[in-house]
Amino acid sequence: CNVLYDRDHYKLALGQLNIAKNLIATISKDYVRLLKYGDSLYRCKQLKRAALGRMCTLMKKHKASLGYLEEVRKHLSRLPSIDPNTRTLLVTGYPNVGKSSFMNKITRADVEVQPYAFTTKSLFVGHFDYKYLRWQVIDTPGILDKPLEERNTIEMQAVTALAHLQCCVLYFLDLSETCGWSLEDQIKLFENIKPLFANKPLVIIANKVDAKPYDQLSSEHKELLEKVSETSGAKILQMSSHADIGVTDVKRMACEKLIEKRVETKMKSKKLGNIMNRLTVAVPSARDSKVRPVSIPESVLRARERKRNGDQDVEMEGASEKRKTEKDLMWENGGPGVYSACYKKLYDLKNKDHKFDVIPEIIDGKNIADFVDPDIMQKLEELEREEEQLQKQAEYEEKQAGEESDLDEEEKEFVGAIRDKKSIVLQQHRREKSKNRSVLPAKHKTRKSKEFKEALAKTGYETSKVNPTKIRTKKRMREDDSMDVDGESPKKAGRTLVKKSPHQEGLRDAEQKKMAKKLLKLGRRPLQMEGRAGTSDRKISEKLPKHLFSGKRGIGKTQRR
Repeated sequence: CNVLYDRDHYKLALGQLNIAKNLIATISKDYVRLLKYGDSLYRCKQLKRAALGRMCTLMKKHKASLGYLEEVRKHLSRLPSIDPNTRTLLVTGYPNVGKSSFMNKITRADVEVQPYAFTTKSLFVGHFDYKYLRWQVIDTPGILDKPLEERNTIEMQAVTALAHLQCCVLYFLDLSETCGWSLEDQIKLFENIKPLFANKPLVIIANKVDAKPYDQLSSEHKELLEKVSETSGAKILQMSSHADIGVTDVKRMACEKLIEKRVETKMKSKKLGNIMNRLTVAVPSARDSKVRPVSIPESVLRARERKRNGDQDVEMEGASEKRKTEKDLMWENGGPGVYSACYKKLYDLKNKDHKFDVIPEIIDGKNIADFVDPDIMQKLEELEREEEQLQKQAEYEEKQAGEESDLDEEEKEFVGAIRDKKSIVLQQHRREKSKNRSVLPAKHKTRKSKEFKEALAKTGYETSKVNPTKIRTKKRMREDDSMDVDGESPKKAGRTLVKKSPHQEGLRDAEQKKMAKKLLKLGRRPLQMEGRAGTSDRKISEKLPKHLFSGKRGIGKTQRR
């Protein structure tokens, strides 16, 4: 429990937070009771502020505990996800003996590998597949040979994993002693942590055989290794992660040992009896005294005999020849990119000889000769003659229509030109219409009189009498006595106002007209009182009047808000 963090410190921090939670609940109850007796909204607001202030002061006193718990949370979130129930291989040994290199070889993990000790400072988890099953490999930090009380947090992670996980243990030994510890020290550590291997499959790995092969070891070292193997009941396997020697054999041996151990454990469990009770083996009872032995064909017996004598290519007698697949035909005929599959052999025809014909002779029960017309040339000539007659008739009707016209040659030319121009303008309009461009307003378009006349002439109009000039408005004359001639005053420009009689306005007399004006004024008075221009005036001159929306609210009425 005290591997990563001190349990007492952790429980003390949680206890302090629990007390703070109870105190905050008490403060909230007290101030809720006081809020019921608040005589104003302002007083209630001040009570709320006081309650929040006391709560914040209480939480500030637990700043250290909160910081410690946050660090624990961050560390726990970074720990790997280890499944204790799945098939697990656990790698252990002295630092720098090749544990991380082995894990990188057999899994998809990428653990840092460096030539110094304690490169791995925490547990790392990798996964691989063996016999269609998912396995997990745990890489532990290196362990030093010293008492349990003197081991640091990094070493205790490996010891805890060995003690609590049901797994197959791979203990690594460095035969070359380049890790910094002799082979005797590594075996001594093995004997020290041997109680942690109880009831677990164990494999001893002699690593780095590329640097120092097993045959070059001294006789003392070989005796030490053989003694360790006999006392622990584990097999010693030679391996080199750097040279990729024996990595697959080590993985296969460890997986097979763990599978055997798991099967043995399941066989000893109480669940096996329940499973066996569900299985029923049907044994048929004899219906008569007749003996019915097993019947094996003679050809099968002869094939078994030939196979037992060493003949590898044994085939059953009477067995059909192996059918060639499209893949076999492809490799026989040049390989991919050269061979083209023939689909004609798959045709389902009555006559198999017709499969590979260039053109099938029979289609839907008819011969190709049934589709040939012997009078095809004669029919084609008749169609051509009919087409010539129709063409001549169309020319004649067009000529007759042209002769009946009252236009002379010049007018016909004008009509043709107008039609041509019309089609050109129409095409240009359609072409310009599809463009995404800004249109110039008509008042900014300038056109000269010469261009105007030419455009009219092209369309067939007479342009001799056309004189486009700028239209000018007539100016009003000043009323002056000097302009009078023979005592006659000039006419005033503009419209003259004609007074209408009350009868023309729909009124009976002048008195009724006066009364109508008076009623009109009386009807406008309510609008004038509200400062409105008319019945449709919805203007709000001031949205927030200051006398209603300024200052603090009093204790009195609230109907004006």
